[in-house]
Amino acid sequence: MEKSISRQIAEFAVNLNYEDLPEDVVFEVKRYLYDSIGCALGSMHTKDVNIMKDIYSDMGGKEEATVFGFGLKLPAVNAGLLNALMIRSLDFNDIYWKEDPSHPSDIIPAALAMAERVNASMKDVIVAIVLAYEFEQRMCEFAKPGVRERKWHHATLTQFVSPIVAGKILGLSVDQMVNAIGISACHNHTIGCPTAGKLTMMKNTVDPMSTQAGILAALMAEKGYSGTEAIFEGKEGLMDVFGPDWDIDALIGDLGKKFKILECSMKAFPTEALTHTHISATIKIISEQDIHYRDIESVTITTIARACDILFDPHKYRPNSRETADHSLPYCVACALVDRQVTTRSFDDEKIKDPRIWEVIDKIHGVASQEFEKMFPAKQPSKVSILLKNGKEYSMYLEYPKGDPREPMTQADLDAKVQALCGGNYEIETLKKTIFECEKLSAREFMNRV
Repeated sequence: MEKSISRQIAEFAVNLNYEDLPEDVVFEVKRYLYDSIGCALGSMHTKDVNIMKDIYSDMGGKEEATVFGFGLKLPAVNAGLLNALMIRSLDFNDIYWKEDPSHPSDIIPAALAMAERVNASMKDVIVAIVLAYEFEQRMCEFAKPGVRERKWHHATLTQFVSPIVAGKILGLSVDQMVNAIGISACHNHTIGCPTAGKLTMMKNTVDPMSTQAGILAALMAEKGYSGTEAIFEGKEGLMDVFGPDWDIDALIGDLGKKFKILECSMKAFPTEALTHTHISATIKIISEQDIHYRDIESVTITTIARACDILFDPHKYRPNSRETADHSLPYCVACALVDRQVTTRSFDDEKIKDPRIWEVIDKIHGVASQEFEKMFPAKQPSKVSILLKNGKEYSMYLEYPKGDPREPMTQADLDAKVQALCGGNYEIETLKKTIFECEKLSAREFMNRV
């Protein structure tokens, strides 16, 4: 290879301009920005967000960047982490899942925090967000099988991408960008346990920490700090350490010919991505057949093997935290059976103790299908079968959830989602106008308005 992988990435990132972006790509950036800020504003009551806010409030520091909703001003490195945690906290932000899963919007705060720090334009932020989606999604296709299948968390991918995003806003040179990637990617590999078994607040925090690492790395590189260039392909680099089978063309082939953000998905439910088709199918059955949860004998969910492994382990049948509950397919389906909906309120502490949930949760069982496994990730197949006590059985088969690019969320869907997240605290039309006309603003003006 004539040039290192990180150098080829850096050259593309440094040379990408706002004028290079098609209109549909710019519009999609605004949609994901709207979705992400809605998720952030909806998280203001959560324990993890408020703990982190209190820590950083006590630390203080130079007022460089704004925290969503709270109006708190923090150093960009800290605001980036807190804003990323706010976007991630409810597990309601975007999802891309190929060989690996990830949430590219976790990196948006790297662009916004750094842009406030240097008073960049929102056009610059839009370009940086395009880079966030481009390379985070490409990283999801790079390892075959993905790093998640090798028992590592997808925050491992984010540490490679966040310095690109922050570095773009800083105006790093190619050499500096290479250094920033090498600095960040050396130290933030994340083992898989945050999303295994009984989950904790770290489930939503490891990716924001990778975002923060990228912001710091970009600042270090700007000052002349050096980082490992052959961080992907070199001796004891990512590809060497994690083992064989990497698709380099998936990572750096045909850059600029089309943009990956157009292939990303939004979430219609605030839950782990593999639950969505199952929840949709369940709600369709009980709504169309008007089934009461007390009339149910059993529920069988046919899914892919990894969904059974992640979402049906014993801890998922007795979740005692929001983090475990929104990664529990039995719990999510039980909520759908009882309430005919799954919302952010489905994971409140009081709801988790709802006795109606415990009446049905042990009736829900998962079955792994090799046929479905072969269809994934091109499709996310689900078959839900509900057997009633009177012997009647109803089934539903779906191949992808609402929010998938093949069944995208409409603007009305997105407005309803943001309205539900923000409640009565925000004038949604004003927020939407600010976001969808953001290219007219500086980053400081933008953050002062949202």
